[in-house]
Order: sequence, then structure tokens, then C-alpha cells
Amino acid sequence: MGRDTDSQGRVVRAELHSRCLRGNPLGDPANRVLPVYLPPGYDDSPQRYPVLYALAGFTGRGAQLLNVTGWGESIEQRLNRLYAERRIGPMIVVFPDCFTRYGGSQYVDSSAVGNYSQYLCEEIVPFVDTNFRTLAASRHRGVFGKSSGGFGAFRHGMHRPDLFGAVACHSGDMGFEYCYFPDFPKLLAQCERHGGLVGFRRAFEAAPRKTGEMIGAINMFAMAACYAPNPQRRPLRFDPPFDLRTGAVDPAVWRRWLAFDPLRLVARHRRALHRLRLLFIDCGRRDEFHLQWGARQMHARLGALGVPHVYQEFDDGHMDVSYRFDASLPRLWQAVRPAGAARR
Repeated sequence: MGRDTDSQGRVVRAELHSRCLRGNPLGDPANRVLPVYLPPGYDDSPQRYPVLYALAGFTGRGAQLLNVTGWGESIEQRLNRLYAERRIGPMIVVFPDCFTRYGGSQYVDSSAVGNYSQYLCEEIVPFVDTNFRTLAASRHRGVFGKSSGGFGAFRHGMHRPDLFGAVACHSGDMGFEYCYFPDFPKLLAQCERHGGLVGFRRAFEAAPRKTGEMIGAINMFAMAACYAPNPQRRPLRFDPPFDLRTGAVDPAVWRRWLAFDPLRLVARHRRALHRLRLLFIDCGRRDEFHLQWGARQMHARLGALGVPHVYQEFDDGHMDVSYRFDASLPRLWQAVRPAGAARR
């Protein structure tokens, strides 16, 4: 049975060879597939469209957001439904692949991982604007994501308002003491079991099944590589945030982590945040990584700074909450839609 092409978008898959990722320290591929959702009517109209960039969470790739689940929707299905319900208008949505050997990049530039912010901003955005009919201006470009993807979206709203004019951060990493400290013992335990950081990495990569304990440990391993790179510390090129024998936190290294915490950055970047046409933040009240505490602090801090934003909490945890995109996507559409477009 064919689909109604007037109401259904479609996904195309481009391939992008990255100069930014070429020769990255982890040996991750520089050739990446870039899925792009084209809205209903794209093939039949010469018009240009606003663009959203969807950032996957830790251990995810952009393409995974397109997966169909037994009882849920892929994001392609969600976009088509929201369009049919007249809650959004026609938009292009791009799904970058910023996965790494360690499970993720946090969408930052790191000499221990690779230049993933540069990849997004200096290669993917220009590539999309060149190869698709976009409205190539920040007021028509948004970025959103969940968890590490929410962190990446918020961070780029602060640092690159010249590129992204609207941001939705779902359950994003913030309030680092709450969301990261509880997982430090997971990495310490794996290092003790496998003889250090290098031994743990070797064991993780060799394991045919990655256990929950291993995933929790590689999460902290990846955060250390993203937040505290050190090219002189071979072979891993980053500094651990604690003493591997005693677990004592290294204050100097921890300060380098905190330099990435959105809570510590909002005051410095309040002017950039004021420029946004939308800043949407939400988090579950039962988040397993305790992210609701950082989100609440962020809401209070933004209010004290007079930064306009939408803040919501919902009665759920961290996992399987993609239904929350129903709350952000219509708002993102209203923020990036072209002048004169129907508000739907």
C-alpha cells in the first residue's frame, strides 16, 4: 500500500567525508552517513525550508533516532504525524553521526576524541545548506536533542547563536556533581578489575556483551576524554578526574570538567541565550542520572538572568522518553518557521 506523498516526508542518506575528523586520535571513521528528513512536498516545490539538527544521546548515532520500535514511533513517523495534525509545518531535519569509539563525543572538540563541534558547525551545516533547499540563516535553524544530545544542543545555543537560533534540551547533562559523581565508582571498579584505564578499555572493546557496569564505566571514560584532554598523557591523551587507587577527586581536573557544565556557563553566555528565538528545557522528575536537579537549577539561574525560556518537568525517568519531542517540535517549528508561513 503506497503512502500519501502530500502528507509524508522521506529520509535520504547522504555521505560526508570530514576533514575535521580525518586522522582523529581514536581512529574513528571520517566518512559518515548523514540521514536527512525531507518534509512533505519537498520534491514538488522550489521553496526553501527551515532546518533542525537532531543530536543523539550517548551511545547513539543520529540514524538511531529513525529506528522503529514495537510500541513507539521513529522520529520520521513522529514528524509525519505532527505535520498531519497541523502541529508543525514543513522542515528539514538532519541527523548527525557523532559517535566515537568511546560511545560519544559530547559534541565538543577534544584532542583526545576529535573535533566534533567543528564537524557539526563547519562541515555538516554548510553541507546541508549547499545540497538541500534550506533557509540558511540562524533564525531558521534549530538544534535539539536528549541527554548528551540535549547537552550538545544547549552548548551550541550558547556558543553558536550565529548558527542556531532555537534550542530544545531534553534531559541534558548539567549540574555535573549530581549526574557524574554517582558514576565515578563504576569506572574505578572497572579499572581496579582490569588493571587501569588502558586495561579497562581493552576489556570493554573485547567484551562480546557490554554489561551495565561496563556501560556506566565507559560513560565516565568518555566524559574524561571529552572534558579533560591531555595530549601529553599517552596513550589515552586525557587526565582521569580521580586517583585510580584511592578514588580521591583531583580538584584541578574536576575544574576542567566544570568548565563544560552549562550551569557554570549561562551567566557568561546570557547575551547569546537572549538572542535565541526559543530555549526549551525539560527533564523527568525521576531521572536515573539525577538530571532534574541540574535542570531545576538551570531554570532558576535563567530566570535570575532574565533569559526567556520554556521549562517543563514530567513524571518519568531518563529512558524511552522520545514522546517528549511532541512538546518541543511544535515550538521549534514556531521559532524557525519562515515569515508568512502558516502557524498551523
